[in-house]
Amino acid sequence: MPMKKRIVAKFGTGVLTTDASGLQLDRAQFARFASEIAGLVSAGHEVIVISSAAVAAGVAALGLGTRPSSLTAKQACAAVGQSQLMRAWEEALTAHRLIVAQLLLTHGDIDSRQRRRNAENTLRELLKHRNVIPVINENDSVAVEELGLGDNDRLGAEVAGLCRADLYLILTRSDGLQADGRRLPTVTDLGRARSHVTGEKGEHSTGGMASKLDAVDFATSTGIETWILDGRQAGQMDAAVGDRDAGTKFPASK
Repeated sequence: MPMKKRIVAKFGTGVLTTDASGLQLDRAQFARFASEIAGLVSAGHEVIVISSAAVAAGVAALGLGTRPSSLTAKQACAAVGQSQLMRAWEEALTAHRLIVAQLLLTHGDIDSRQRRRNAENTLRELLKHRNVIPVINENDSVAVEELGLGDNDRLGAEVAGLCRADLYLILTRSDGLQADGRRLPTVTDLGRARSHVTGEKGEHSTGGMASKLDAVDFATSTGIETWILDGRQAGQMDAAVGDRDAGTKFPASK
């Protein structure tokens, strides 16, 4: 049996919403991800979810039609959408007898020694229960970092460091990092990798590939192997955990 691993899996807005609108939560995707998470848990691994898409869910609920540009409007959308996002995760994971534990964090929580310790202790206690899946999002109603840039990529890397994860998996709409139209299976030189990055990002997400590479840099520099995976394809998480060919692997740098 493979060694038990602690996995932080970050799901971007693009893989949690429908292709048609980029606003409606895609329940089929939640169901598939929940099934794959349940498989990892059954294999003895620990899984922590970082979930985006609260703003997108709020935009749809409020009938706005498009993601607002003002910060306060985004925060309002996040406040409305967060409960719907958690409901989607709960419905999907409960089908596998898994319990959702919601945590809303900010970068300030991780930067503050006391609050960091509190978050670390809470996660440690939750992970004592094999059927509990922590689902973490930035507290967008009071914090603004990921609303402006990142789509939780950096927050996920920080949580991976906080809980001493073995793997950080970033699930996105891209099949790993591309160079000249071809996927790079493994990248060890991040500086060179950045030369292949464009500024493209989804209409309803905030994190392009550049922000993902920033998160990769943070995670790998703290000793955490990181993968960028195509969340539209089934089995990507299991493949990464088994160190099989999937997306792009970024080995830990120390």
